[in-house]
Amino acid sequence: MDVVSTQRRMAPRPRRTEEHTEHDSSIDNSSPPPPPPSSKDGPFRKIRQLHRSRAAARSSSAPARLRHGRGLKIADHYRVDPVGGELLPGVPVHNDDWARDTHDFFNLIVLVPVVVLNAINWNWDMIFHLSSTSKHTLIDAWTGEHFHLFWDITLLYFIVDLIWVLLVPHCVKSPSTIIQHHIATICYIFVPFVFKESQWVMGACMSVEVNTWFLIARRVFNKQGFPPWQIELPPFISLRIKLISIFFYVTWFGIRVFLYPYLFFPIFGLWQWLSEESGTVYNVMLVCMPLHTVFCILNLKWTWDLLSSKVKSWRKGEKGKVDKGL
Repeated sequence: MDVVSTQRRMAPRPRRTEEHTEHDSSIDNSSPPPPPPSSKDGPFRKIRQLHRSRAAARSSSAPARLRHGRGLKIADHYRVDPVGGELLPGVPVHNDDWARDTHDFFNLIVLVPVVVLNAINWNWDMIFHLSSTSKHTLIDAWTGEHFHLFWDITLLYFIVDLIWVLLVPHCVKSPSTIIQHHIATICYIFVPFVFKESQWVMGACMSVEVNTWFLIARRVFNKQGFPPWQIELPPFISLRIKLISIFFYVTWFGIRVFLYPYLFFPIFGLWQWLSEESGTVYNVMLVCMPLHTVFCILNLKWTWDLLSSKVKSWRKGEKGKVDKGL
């Protein structure tokens, strides 16, 4: 027995590691291959997350696509209900944006000399005494004593601002609209440079920059989007917001709604007079009428959008009060 047991112990035995290796290989061969990496994993997922984070971080001043740049006037400067389309109290909240803020401050600073140089070319005593019984008209109130300096600064402003928007389009919400407007304006102001009898028209049209200044000031000095008639605001902030809002609406309706359509008739009269003097209807004033018509249509369209949104807001507010009362 001892010999047999000794022989059994000395007999070679199969290596268990080989058995395990063969068994594991058979299992690996029979199991399905691991699925390929999904596009949701790995670097693709990180790239998508990066795009989402950048999109979320963009402030409300980021530019719309150029193909949508024409219909953004109301939504750019007012809080609009995305469902009903009516205006909401206050102005949009604007986060810090270096490109937009720098461009806004540039306009707030540069528009001041443009407006001042325009103002000193008018006889304001005569303007304040204009009436239906007065012998004088708006044309008589234009002195033009500093017209060439006014024209140079105005042209320089529009060229610099146009280049700025072309190089940094995300400094405004509607770059295509601003670019088209500035190109048309630059062409427009060359008419009084050639035809001095129309210089007063340029002065009257450039008065719209007063409204532009208040339009930008509403955004710069009220980034929090406070409603202008909110009572709980600190006195200085409340007074500042209210004054800017009042002057904005006064200049909007006084210049864009009333003055601009009125100016079409003297422009048409200048074209008739120049046609008789030159013997042809194809003169420099012929360019002014279609350009001024476009500006009038844009102003009226923006005003209609503003008023229609206001009416929707008022109707919704009245309905809410009735429902709450019942």
